[in-house]
Amino acid sequence: MEATFVVVGGGIAGVTCAETLAFYEPDESIILLSQSSLIKSVTNLLAITQTLTRFDIEEKHMNTLSDKHPNVTVIQDSLIEILDECNVVKTMGNKRIKYKYLCLCLGARPKLIADNNPYVIGIRDTDSVEQFLAKLGKSKRVVIVGNGGIASELVYKMEKIHVDWVIKDDHISATFIDPGAAEFLRTRLQKTSDFGPSKRMRYECDGNVKRAGAALGPDWYKHLEIQGGIEDCFSEQVHIHYQTEIVEVSVNEANEFAVEVTLNNGGKIQCDFIVSATGVEPMSDFKITTALELSEDKGIKVDEFMQSSVKNIYVAGDLCTADWEHAKQWFPMKLWTQARQMGCYAAKSMSSANKDEVVLQDFCFELFTHTTKLFGYKVVLLGLYNGQKLGKNYEIIFRMTKGVEYIKLVLLDGRLHGAVLIGETDLEEMCENLILNQIDLSSFKEDLLNPDVDIEDYFD
Repeated sequence: MEATFVVVGGGIAGVTCAETLAFYEPDESIILLSQSSLIKSVTNLLAITQTLTRFDIEEKHMNTLSDKHPNVTVIQDSLIEILDECNVVKTMGNKRIKYKYLCLCLGARPKLIADNNPYVIGIRDTDSVEQFLAKLGKSKRVVIVGNGGIASELVYKMEKIHVDWVIKDDHISATFIDPGAAEFLRTRLQKTSDFGPSKRMRYECDGNVKRAGAALGPDWYKHLEIQGGIEDCFSEQVHIHYQTEIVEVSVNEANEFAVEVTLNNGGKIQCDFIVSATGVEPMSDFKITTALELSEDKGIKVDEFMQSSVKNIYVAGDLCTADWEHAKQWFPMKLWTQARQMGCYAAKSMSSANKDEVVLQDFCFELFTHTTKLFGYKVVLLGLYNGQKLGKNYEIIFRMTKGVEYIKLVLLDGRLHGAVLIGETDLEEMCENLILNQIDLSSFKEDLLNPDVDIEDYFD
């Protein structure tokens, strides 16, 4: 087989890359290689501000991409080797595909606290969610390990089960927020059920071979009933173990709870199973003739055009490491938003190389932006929202209305460098403008978050 562009990966980065290539290069052949017959597609893309976007992720059958873009061929197979000296990739299904430009979007896999243990589950794709829900429905106690987005979402959504949340930090959701915001959100752990019927279209994989699926989208838990096997267990169901790590996992199926967890403080927890949400590691399990330059976390280094150290090979999403001089208000983070941005920009770079055109780095890499939901609240993160790269001399202005909103502004030398907006604050555009324009706010600081002053109208 042969194509001008070959994209490997059916996740957000890979599908976005293929769709963007189809837009820029409608007359060129494109092959998308996906391990699963289900691919992740970005839908309902909404521009909230100049750089901040919100979108949904839909799980679709791979044929829908070819139906939408006739020049895109989607193949269900796995990459095993790249012969870069002759521009050929080899697959597990014994296919040889010749390319002119190759983009690797294989993503990452969960880093589990214990490998090959049936009682330790990592949440990564649709199959792992179904495995998790099957275990959860028969369980009374579960241990959640990790303090990022997936762990926070699970703890908030779980009902009818006792949860022990083991985190190494001194506050919850430390990947995204500071201790003040964590305390604001923590009160939402005691809640009542708010589930509705799931109307999401579902597909089943073809054939009997089980293939790893792409990463879940940002709203994967939205319509799921994440319930355990205990009736009337709503209040006081979450026990948070701060500044704690697991040092040992032992299994004894003869006990009431099959798993016993030993903590580094000497404590022990008995449970039915463990959810390991402790981050991911790049999926680089393929051979290549010329070694790719890797970062310390085993991600493939890419330059400001998403190109790797090997000619005509580009990388996007969780598999890559942004090895260029970053803009002051931007930094890389393994998020769905950046996977979409990188996939789109890699496609632009490949198209420009094919047409021998000059491409400038996308504006999305000027300012870090991310929007998500934590504990039922809308959360917007802008710029250096936790004072990253600012040392210890920055100052913080914040406003908190219990149960309604939490606003934190990070300033250095009178200029705004980052913001955390929790709740329906409507301050996203103002904060974005102030960060990008770097206006001196020294004379306005007292009124920036004064609820009696319409400061956002002034700066918008």
